[in-house]
Amino acid sequence: MRNRDFTSRLVSLFLLVLAIGFGTASQAQTHADERFLLGSGDLLRIVVFQNPDLSIDARVSGLDTVNFPLIGEISVRDLTPRQVEALIAKKLQDGQYVKAPQVLVNVTEYRSHLVSVLGNVNRPGRYPLDLDYSLSDIVAVAGGVTPAGADVVVLSRTENGTTKNTGYDLEARYLPGANPVQDVKLVAGDVVYVRRAPLFYIYGEVNRPGAFRLERNMTVQQAISAGGGITLRGTERGVRVARRDADGRTTDVPGVGPTTVIQADDVIYVRESVF
Repeated sequence: MRNRDFTSRLVSLFLLVLAIGFGTASQAQTHADERFLLGSGDLLRIVVFQNPDLSIDARVSGLDTVNFPLIGEISVRDLTPRQVEALIAKKLQDGQYVKAPQVLVNVTEYRSHLVSVLGNVNRPGRYPLDLDYSLSDIVAVAGGVTPAGADVVVLSRTENGTTKNTGYDLEARYLPGANPVQDVKLVAGDVVYVRRAPLFYIYGEVNRPGAFRLERNMTVQQAISAGGGITLRGTERGVRVARRDADGRTTDVPGVGPTTVIQADDVIYVRESVF
């Protein structure tokens, strides 16, 4: 009798440990995808505790349904995994298939509710909105902007059949004393594009003539430094900066000095000294 009570307590303790583990896993997954709305193509792992015959992998069909044993077709359209857990548990209990069922639904492969990240990021591709991602979040998930990438990120969003492109200066949000704009939240179908950073061009009497990335508020003096500095034959006097106007015509910028701020596609020419 004493052995039977001891065995019973061991079984109860074992079940309690399993239940705690199940709850912990469910809680962790809840944090991961509680806002993710299921859709066509998502692959689900559905586990019914203590009922291995009812634990399956199911792909959400093109009609946003899954086929579950004993229950049949279940619509999961715009439901979260947590809501599907409650739905399956209710149907199992209402049909008297399982008493007090404990159901866990995990998304093992995301195919719906995707956003695309393109251009100058380290890992371009399509990413699921398995969390409440903002624009800066998804750029980080894509590995961040490459050294050749621009500070301004373009968000392309289609609403009511109309596509609108909006630029967001992510770096400006973190400048000292800046009043950052709110980081925009992403929705399914968004396309994030990181353009190539703007360039300036320098030639003449510099040690490394060529094209260089234009930094924020860059001056002529800083541009010359990026070009390796002036050669022994060159001079700082008479530096020219050619710039295109709105009509595409190239003209020289008047009054150029070391502190003149340059713009994208400016062409800087460092002359040879006459002495």
